[in-house]
Amino acid sequence: MLSRISFSACLLLLIAIPLHAADLPLAAPESVGMSSSKLNQINELMNEQLEEDKLAGGVVIVARKGKVVFFEAYGHRDLANDNPMEKNTIVRLFSMTKSIATATAMMLVEEGKLEIDAPASKYAPVLSTVNVWTEEGLVEPKREITVADLMRHTAGFGRGGDDAVGKAFKKAKLPQSKDLDDYVNRLAAVPLAYQPGEEWIYSNSIDVLGLIVQEVSGQPFGEFLQERLFDPLDMTDIGFYVPAEKLDRFAVNYKRSEDGLIPISNSETDARYHSMPAVQSGGGGLVGTAADYMKFLLMIANGGQWNGKRYLSPETIKLMTTNQLPEAAFPIGFGSQVRHGTGYSFGFNVRTADTEWDPAARVGEYGWGGAASTHYWVSPNDDGLIVVTLEQIMPYTFDTEWLLKPVIYDAINDN
Repeated sequence: MLSRISFSACLLLLIAIPLHAADLPLAAPESVGMSSSKLNQINELMNEQLEEDKLAGGVVIVARKGKVVFFEAYGHRDLANDNPMEKNTIVRLFSMTKSIATATAMMLVEEGKLEIDAPASKYAPVLSTVNVWTEEGLVEPKREITVADLMRHTAGFGRGGDDAVGKAFKKAKLPQSKDLDDYVNRLAAVPLAYQPGEEWIYSNSIDVLGLIVQEVSGQPFGEFLQERLFDPLDMTDIGFYVPAEKLDRFAVNYKRSEDGLIPISNSETDARYHSMPAVQSGGGGLVGTAADYMKFLLMIANGGQWNGKRYLSPETIKLMTTNQLPEAAFPIGFGSQVRHGTGYSFGFNVRTADTEWDPAARVGEYGWGGAASTHYWVSPNDDGLIVVTLEQIMPYTFDTEWLLKPVIYDAINDN
């Protein structure tokens, strides 16, 4: 039985959760085996980051056993105008878009319209023309890029830089693409950085997957997402741009400096978010709120079903939440930083072993983040623990994730 104190704390927490999130399933932390007092340590840690000018504002939402047990906003979405960060503040999700795009592709797989192991050129013919860069010159791929390669970042696409592939990226002028078709045509002209399936390099591959979803579904990519995922899940503030009537809820993006936080978004840089973009990027184009993303993850963590509607089968969810990398491409990493004990599935990074990299993480945990330091993770072995943290700080930092993760896991108290 809950004590009088813990019951009061739970009641206050539920009252604090906003009315606009009333459609989220709510519960007192103790009712799902979590400690209110330990979850409240999140407040202290987030406020410390605000005081140290590590972030302007943030949102943290936690769920377990299908119920939201913590939801709070901190600081400001706009420091200059003294506008507070709120629970319904809209942020740039950037690469948190990738899992959503992959989930919709998996819907088409289940319908028999898309084959995971098929050559991607079956759906985007221009991909049959790609070549691979080597020190000896361009060569043909040993095998074609598959749809699976696109989903798990083993397609061979490289990243920008000063090498030959990086220079080719600059020459392709991808930001000037007039639509998804044009984008993929330009990308196909850039040599692959490695043979398909032989390495893991974070890349533009989910943007290519977005074109394939569009081609196979016969609908514009954004329209398909809206019809099959956003509307059914009641993700009311997510999309590829911020409507005019919601711009006052859009957070400013910042970077850290010796003089404090400096805004890196303004009326010019944010113009891309004021209307539907020419290229609806499955790799990083969405904006949305904490409640929007939580609804998506509640469905994933619940085996592909939510509120009586099935979106994906449990078998598909298993593919999406377990490591799918070939041994040669494992583990994943960025530059010199190797994420030891971490693989990649169809849509998420997946923790496969306990290592010193992110030591508080648990085996089976899956998630990802976005370029403005947004992050989320799900721990299926902890009764579907879900955590989403949203802030707007570039370049990407693990600060909030690594600061909160030990505290949130410690808050699990099933005894």
